Amino acid sequence: QVVLVESGGGLVQAGGSLRLSCAASGRTFSSTAMGWFRQAPGKEREFVAGISWSGGSTYYADSVKGRFTISRDNAKNTVYLQMNSLKPEDTAVYYCVGGRSYVSVDPATYDYWGQGTQVTVSS
Repeated sequence: QVVLVESGGGLVQAGGSLRLSCAASGRTFSSTAMGWFRQAPGKEREFVAGISWSGGSTYYADSVKGRFTISRDNAKNTVYLQMNSLKPEDTAVYYCVGGRSYVSVDPATYDYWGQGTQVTVSS
């Protein structure tokens, strides 16, 4: 069992930055791939970024590539999402996910989800 708790969301102007954190409980954290999804009002949940269990491989949606960086600290059981050059279209609830042995862009394949944290980017 893994419990995920996100933090770090908020309101920021376009061009600004935010850093999301996801603290995980459970002894299997360091052996699972982790990721971030987001969901904007009226839209489906979409993959944002993923990271392998070791942190050696990272994956990004085209819409955030070059602006967002995912990282993890297995000693702290924490995954991060550094978001730079934010745009109004990045506004969404961001969810931390885990529970897979490798990264997937399909939200249905993840066993564990955080409660979500709101990110709002004003123009």
